[in-house]
Amino acid sequence: MKSVILDVDTGIDDSMAIAYAVHSPELDVLGITTVFGNITVEEATRNTLVVLDQLERPLPVYPGEAKPLQRDYTKPFARHIHGADGIGNQYREPSTRQAESLSGPEFIVQQIMANPGEITVIAVGPLTNIARALQLEPNIAQHIARLIVMNGAVTVPGNVTPYAEANTYSDPDAAALVFSSGMPVTLVGLDVTMQTLLTAAHLEQWRSLNTNLATFLADMTDFYMEAYKGVITSGRGCALHDPLAVSVAIDPTFVRTESYAVHVECTDQDSLGKTTGVHASQAPHIDVALDVDADRFVSHFLSRIV
Repeated sequence: MKSVILDVDTGIDDSMAIAYAVHSPELDVLGITTVFGNITVEEATRNTLVVLDQLERPLPVYPGEAKPLQRDYTKPFARHIHGADGIGNQYREPSTRQAESLSGPEFIVQQIMANPGEITVIAVGPLTNIARALQLEPNIAQHIARLIVMNGAVTVPGNVTPYAEANTYSDPDAAALVFSSGMPVTLVGLDVTMQTLLTAAHLEQWRSLNTNLATFLADMTDFYMEAYKGVITSGRGCALHDPLAVSVAIDPTFVRTESYAVHVECTDQDSLGKTTGVHASQAPHIDVALDVDADRFVSHFLSRIV
């Protein structure tokens, strides 16, 4: 069993990623850290607790960073994709549980340094918590087992600008720091995630189970799927961005990777957040996912999610 920390900005695909992770016996989820991104960090923390209540899994939740590492946050929150509340307008009441007092970056440092070589972090939001953890304790770069991130678009266009993927764009400085840290990183970006589609028929299958969890996830994901209609996937479904990162922790063979030094654009405003992969470089290399066994992954995800 692999010990993991989930780092999330809990919107809709984050919620599915949490459910997928906690339902996978290969993973021992030690705790969940939250960060700004799809919504505010306060809302992400609230939503994470609500999702865990639905899953009946009282895992500890550690609030993390509320803004980018070293710049103002100018990107609008993605409420048009994830709903006004971040979970498809399904928020009804707060959890009876409270978040932990330890911060997300502190928890990441604590766990990695106490368990060298044993902790995998799955980060599916802006990389601000990971960057802050590196600033607190640079040695985590040598002691983490692996960092798996949903981030970037190395060989394909971005989704918030022609160049940038949303998580990278939200805090390019954090991504640049993490990618140059020497950590063993697997980058699961738009290169592969846009090939993994959940369909309306899948949501109807969830509803047919007639359980509180399946209905909650289906109703939540309806909003996400509606947002994807039109130019994103031509109405074929919604991409399983964050769950795919979880799948790589479960079974790395879901994707094929190549080794690149990944540069993040942090200065040019027009191409801010662009991720460029270079083979021949002395900079630390990252395993960039370029192909995905989409059918096998989606089948596996559906077998675990509800």
